[in-house]
Amino acid sequence: MSTPVDDPLGPLDPVDPLSRERSHLAGSRAALRAMREDVEALDISDVTANWVNAEVLAHQIDLRIKALADLSDTPLFFGRLDYLHAPGVEQAEGAQGERPRPEAAYQTLHIGRRHVHDADGDPMVIDWRAPVSQPFYRASKKSPMDIALRRRFGYTGGDLTAYEDEHLSDPAEAARTSKLLQQEIERPRVGPMRDIVATIQPEQDEIVRSGLGGTVCVQGGPGTGKTAVGLHRVAYLLYAHRERLARTGTLVIGPNKSFLHYIEQVLPALGELTVRQATVDDLVAHVEVRGTDDAAAAVVKGDARMAEVLRRAVYSHVTMPTEAVVVVRGSRRWRVPAYEVEEIVRELLARDIRYGAAREALPQRIAHAVLVQMERSGEAPDDRVQDAVARNSAVKAAVKVIWPPVDPAKLVLRLLSDADFLAVHADGVLDEDEQKTILWAKPARSVKSAQWAAADAVLIDEANDIVARTPSLGHVVIDEAQDLSPMQYRAVGRRCTTGSATVLGDLAQGTTPWATRSWDEALAHLGKSDGVIEELTAGFRVPTDVITYASRLLPHIAPGLTPVASIRENPGFFEIRTASGAAEVVAACEELLGNEGSVGLIAADARIPELSAALTAGGITCLAPGEETTHETRLTLVPASLAKGLEYDYVVLDEPRAVVDGEPDERTGLRRLYVALTRAVSGLIVVHGAPLPAQLGG
Repeated sequence: MSTPVDDPLGPLDPVDPLSRERSHLAGSRAALRAMREDVEALDISDVTANWVNAEVLAHQIDLRIKALADLSDTPLFFGRLDYLHAPGVEQAEGAQGERPRPEAAYQTLHIGRRHVHDADGDPMVIDWRAPVSQPFYRASKKSPMDIALRRRFGYTGGDLTAYEDEHLSDPAEAARTSKLLQQEIERPRVGPMRDIVATIQPEQDEIVRSGLGGTVCVQGGPGTGKTAVGLHRVAYLLYAHRERLARTGTLVIGPNKSFLHYIEQVLPALGELTVRQATVDDLVAHVEVRGTDDAAAAVVKGDARMAEVLRRAVYSHVTMPTEAVVVVRGSRRWRVPAYEVEEIVRELLARDIRYGAAREALPQRIAHAVLVQMERSGEAPDDRVQDAVARNSAVKAAVKVIWPPVDPAKLVLRLLSDADFLAVHADGVLDEDEQKTILWAKPARSVKSAQWAAADAVLIDEANDIVARTPSLGHVVIDEAQDLSPMQYRAVGRRCTTGSATVLGDLAQGTTPWATRSWDEALAHLGKSDGVIEELTAGFRVPTDVITYASRLLPHIAPGLTPVASIRENPGFFEIRTASGAAEVVAACEELLGNEGSVGLIAADARIPELSAALTAGGITCLAPGEETTHETRLTLVPASLAKGLEYDYVVLDEPRAVVDGEPDERTGLRRLYVALTRAVSGLIVVHGAPLPAQLGG
């Protein structure tokens, strides 16, 4: 049953279900305000031992206050569950530390974005991540999970305006598609990406709630919700394992700044404020990137074989001793012969520990050899003596010669500048042509003056990890992962060596020359070969006619990949138009701006200046990707190279042939076109003057 209300603010009969739900909403908002006021009123002046503890506690309280914010235009709860039997308080909440009173037993629960309790501690809204909330997403007529009734709510802004009931335990009521659910999925949007917490589907929920210990890789075509699933998985893990992840940290990695800006409000809307977001370039920013590589050089530099070249180059600095180490202490001279020092060096090399860690261990090992001699001569040295010997000038001088310090940036600079040095360490790994491909035509004189490319920074990061271990996080999410090179996967993987990862992507949307060929291969480079690969094939966002048209490209760009099947009831608006110039493109944009929601004009990068000028001449203001749309300015001009991961209610796609021709090879161009074709949520107009690519033919 769906019950809309024409006047959302008008009076209703007090016995009407919607009136009662509105009353509960008002009470829940009041309770949330009281929870926030309680935190704001906390006095910590006398509860901390020093100013450092006070600062830490004040920061935690500030985060708590922000997490308790009530967003006026965001529903506080979106559903309700009526259990046949009280589920028990042990299920009501997870690891939040906000448990209801033990004597309480609840059969009717409101499900929302966060936990809200009243003055007595009884829950008014249950966090969607709590175990007791799970049936809201997974219960069905076949498996009702002890649910008598599932109620969904419809909102206009922040006002509750409709509800819809599904009687799961009633055999007489046939299973049907939720109208409110469809409306929420298809609702036009303006601004950044929003959460999907009210519309999570069973197959998505299974991925969201998978455990922290394992790595999950999600293959999902356009509109399957893989990005939102990944972000909600982070929110769930923070809920279920908050204490652990608070210590180890979480990170979301996106393809570019525009994409990160687009998704940045999803986690805060769910009350999670401590998740860092970055690009791979941010992670490996050891040098300033000012140069670019051609595709051939970037492919070789991104190949996983470069890790072995770098390892050889780093450890080539280790030389075997030719002289004994003589330590003078007082009137005594202690001599460690060269063969014994060599044994120590070979043992450290065999342990396969970090170069820097072995270098730090070497003086202690030499000092220990000296202490053994002291003990044999009748002395009784302790740890302080060993430390003093390790700091002895003779020992330090020997270590500097045998195991010298290595600067990762200088090492990579030499590899890319010195053909002989590269040839020695790439022998049997890279062939001569590959070596020539990555050598700089004009060697740089210093690290600062070098025109580093993005792939070079990744090499420096690898060398840096060979020298000193990279700190590991508890969980890392990688979105649009199909565009990472093997060396970039390694860079991400070493940041979650002791943690887990969520890998999100679509093989059909790989638009780099080094794009991922298989997820098994990607997980191996990431160091997570035991990761589970899940596939999302149900399309919630892209209209049926649009995804059907775009899927004509799949046999040419990703043979064997399952096409997305749109489950949208609304087929969407789709039209192909011929044009003789930019005026027709501008006219299509004006037409779509007559609808509610955002509009994206996507074009080959080379055509952006011409289209920008045409829009200006037509009096249409447009934004760049990453700039937030408003109700006044809803058109974004998007270079095809930046379209990945973004969504617009309506899209005008300019000159598909130009999009394909703008890439170095046809397959990459067709993949870029596939991305551009699948950015629309409600409607797409393809405008072209040149012939369409043959692969789009019927």
